[in-house]
Amino acid sequence: MTGPAGAPGRRAALQRLGALVLTLGAADLAFGATIVAVRVWPAEDYSRVTIESDQALVARQALVDNPPRLVIDIDSLELNPALRELVGKVRADDPFIAGVRVGQNQPRVVRLVIDLKQPVAPQQFTLAPVAAYQHRLVFDLYPTEARDPLLELIRDREAAEARAARSMQDALGEFIVRLEKPLAAAAPPAVTPLQSSPAPQSSPAPHPPGVDSEEQQQIDRLVIVAIDPGHGGEDPGAVGPSGLREKDVVLAVALQLRDRINSVPGMRAMLTRDADYFVPLHERVRKARRVQADLFVSIHADAFFTPTARGASVFALSETGASSAAARWMANKENAADAVGGLNTVAMKDAQVLRTMLDMSTAAQIKDSLRIGREVLERIGKVGNLHKRNVEQAGFAVLKAPDIPSILVETAFISNPDEEARLRDPDYQQQLVEALHTGIRRYFARNPPLARQRTL
Repeated sequence: MTGPAGAPGRRAALQRLGALVLTLGAADLAFGATIVAVRVWPAEDYSRVTIESDQALVARQALVDNPPRLVIDIDSLELNPALRELVGKVRADDPFIAGVRVGQNQPRVVRLVIDLKQPVAPQQFTLAPVAAYQHRLVFDLYPTEARDPLLELIRDREAAEARAARSMQDALGEFIVRLEKPLAAAAPPAVTPLQSSPAPQSSPAPHPPGVDSEEQQQIDRLVIVAIDPGHGGEDPGAVGPSGLREKDVVLAVALQLRDRINSVPGMRAMLTRDADYFVPLHERVRKARRVQADLFVSIHADAFFTPTARGASVFALSETGASSAAARWMANKENAADAVGGLNTVAMKDAQVLRTMLDMSTAAQIKDSLRIGREVLERIGKVGNLHKRNVEQAGFAVLKAPDIPSILVETAFISNPDEEARLRDPDYQQQLVEALHTGIRRYFARNPPLARQRTL
C-alpha cells in the first residue's frame, strides 16, 4: 500500500542527496582525519616526532632490527602530501633518526618507517587540543642508555682545560721562534755530535691528569650553575608583535651566558636544553639536581595582556602564595608549559613521589634564592627597565628544587614592541648576559658554596 505512494518521496530525497554531494569538495569527501602539520625535534636527550591532526589518531608501533627501524601503522588515515613532508623534516645531525619513509600500507592504514642511527626506547602518546594545537600524536625516541650530565660536564671542563693548555703551548712556541729568528744569523755554528757540549734540555709536555684524588677535589669544588632556557620544541612560549619567539631569544641568551660562566676558572654552566626541543618542568629540575648544581637560573621573556607592560623581573619561590596578582598569573602561565609542550606522562616514573619531593622546598632555599635574586635584579636594572624593583615570589614549578637556590628571570616583556626589538638586538643580549653573569659572580663572592662530594 505505501510502496508506490512513497516512491516519489524517496526519489526526491535521493535527488537532494545527489545535489548535496555535488556541492562538496574533495576535502569534504576525504576519509578519516586531516593532517594539520608534522614536526621533528632532534636533540641529544631524545628526538620527538609530532603529527598534528583535526581528529585523534590511533597508531601501533614496533621495533625491527637489521637494520634498526621503528615501524608505525596509523589507522583511519589516507596518505596525503602533509604526511609526506615528514621525509624532508629529518635533519642530518639528528642523533637518533637517519630518515623517514611514508607509504599506504593498507587501505585506510598509513605506515611510517623511521630508520634509526642507534638503539632507542620509543614511547608513543597522544595529546588533547590545547592552546594553538589540535590533536597530536607524539613519538619520543629516547636512547637506551641515558646521558650522564655530570660526567659530560666534567669531560667538557677537562676538554676546555686541554684546549687552553695546547693554545698556551702553541703561543709560547711561536713567541720563542720569533725571538730566535733574529739571533739565527749571528749565532755560532751548531755544535756537532762529535763535540761534548751537552744538548739543551726541553721541558716535558704536560699531559692531562687521570681521575685521582686531587682532581676529585677540584670537581667537588666546582661551582656549577644550571641555566634553564624556558619553553622549547612544541612550546614556543610567548610570541612578540613581529613574531619573535620567547623560546628562541632565551636560548640565545642562555648559550652566551654558558660561555661567559665557563670562561671563569672553577665555574661551569649546565644547560637544561641547548637546542630547540621540549623539556618538561620536572625534568629541568631533575637535571639541575643530577649535577648537584649550586644555582638554578631559569630565563624567560613573557607576554602580558596589553603591549604597554614593560621591564624585567626576578622571581623566587614562595611557600605561602604569590607576592602579587601579576606574579600569580605569570606563575600559572609558566606552569602550563607542560601541557603546551607535550608532557609524556608515559615516561614519568613515580610522578607522585617526584611532586612530593619538589614540594619540600625549605625556607633556607628560598632565603638564598632571594639573595641571588636581589644581586641579579640590581645588575639588570642597570641595563634596562625594571617591572618591579623587588624580587617577587610565586609558585613556579621550576623553582621547587629543595636544595638549590633558584630564580626565574623575566628579561623583558616580549609583547611590548620596544622591548621585543631590544631582545632581538645582539648588543642588548650581550649586555643582558653580562648583567646576569655579574650578578651571579657577586652572589658567589658573598656566599661561597660549600664543597660537595659529587659522584658520577
